[in-house]
Amino acid sequence: MGRLFGTDGIRGLANRDVTAEVALDASVAAAHVLATTGAFAGHRPRAVVGRDPRSSGEFLSAAVAAGLASAGVDVDNVGVLPTPAVAYLTAARGVDIGVVLSASHNPMPDNGIKFLARGGHKLDDELEAAIEARMGEVWDRPLGADVGRIRMDLSLSGQQYVDHLVSTVTTRLEGLRIVIDCANGAASEVGPSALREAGADVVVINASPDGRNINEACGSTHPEQLQAAVVAAHADLGVALDGDADRCLAVDATGTLVDGDQIMGILAIALHDRGDLPHDTLVTTVMSNLGLRIAMRDAGIATVETGVGDRYVLEAMRAGGYGLGGEQSGHIILAAHATTGDGLLTALQLAARVVETGRTLADLAGVVRRLPQTLVNVSGVDRTRTDDAVLAEAVALAEKGLGDTGRVLLRPSGTEALVRVMVEAATQDEADRVAHELADVVRTRLAL
Repeated sequence: MGRLFGTDGIRGLANRDVTAEVALDASVAAAHVLATTGAFAGHRPRAVVGRDPRSSGEFLSAAVAAGLASAGVDVDNVGVLPTPAVAYLTAARGVDIGVVLSASHNPMPDNGIKFLARGGHKLDDELEAAIEARMGEVWDRPLGADVGRIRMDLSLSGQQYVDHLVSTVTTRLEGLRIVIDCANGAASEVGPSALREAGADVVVINASPDGRNINEACGSTHPEQLQAAVVAAHADLGVALDGDADRCLAVDATGTLVDGDQIMGILAIALHDRGDLPHDTLVTTVMSNLGLRIAMRDAGIATVETGVGDRYVLEAMRAGGYGLGGEQSGHIILAAHATTGDGLLTALQLAARVVETGRTLADLAGVVRRLPQTLVNVSGVDRTRTDDAVLAEAVALAEKGLGDTGRVLLRPSGTEALVRVMVEAATQDEADRVAHELADVVRTRLAL
């Protein structure tokens, strides 16, 4: 696998890359590393372990719990719950470690291991590197009463999380019909429950996980079922989650998709109107559509850009004290209520905005006028030389021609001999033309 930890914990093909041995060793190492930081000082350490419904999560979560208990950590095994639920419980219960077994929106054969520190925050890169370095080391094992205990907690934890979600909305959702696509994932029970307890009339699809059907032609990566179901049910809106429910996309009453950029725009304006948007700033990634930035500028809201990945959004939010950030994919972080992206929290806040304004989701989403976008992947090139002078000049000329209603983004792949050329422009024809012209320059200048 190369380096074990990626941008979102350990992830790979379950039982080949992410094995029971890896899960056990990483959990033991995590306990040791956190102990050396003083995280366990003065008390017996505790952990919360949860997973999504993938069948491989059964043996991986057992291995994680075994590893932690063998290192003297008491474990609450909360079973199948969303990633943000485990993050919330880690913070709310004041425990020392949270662990999630999930590969999020990836296909079913994959799985992953994500460690959370006290407070429900992702571990820093340095801590993950230290964990990886200490895996498999020889150590003195606790004996007798010093070994950790494992407690199964498969019902109270879910309700605790639902109660938290419902408490975040002050506007009841009575009169609103919502279709929720649970992606046959971790929110298949708590998702519909949260919306119903908030007052909505809820229609549920893809909430029958069997260990194999997670994300299969459903959820936020395949919203077609949801789009059809919203129209058929005469619903006001629909929400699509992914396998671990840390992201949310929406669908308006006509079946039109509302993406993460539009949702962020709606929520940013809602918080701004209430005076609850810290520093009047939204944190986005470089992949967010320019239309979102224009809409925020017109609403008096600043934007901060980060690299692609919720890790970088979170880092910027914590460093700047910002309250809202996210990605076009629907991974949205509301810092007042969560330490990570939370699809159900996003869905509730979005639905509450519809009710409190009396406007349709389509009307609210219209504030973000997405500019036409073209993405060209140029393969077989040297991705390390995107600073080539001739290429840089071509990009500068293209950006000058696009003016204030367009932009160019060159992104080298992190793993392949490939450079992505993304262009946004006032018209689709212009975006297509400029993207393909720059792609030709990339092929010529960066040829291997």
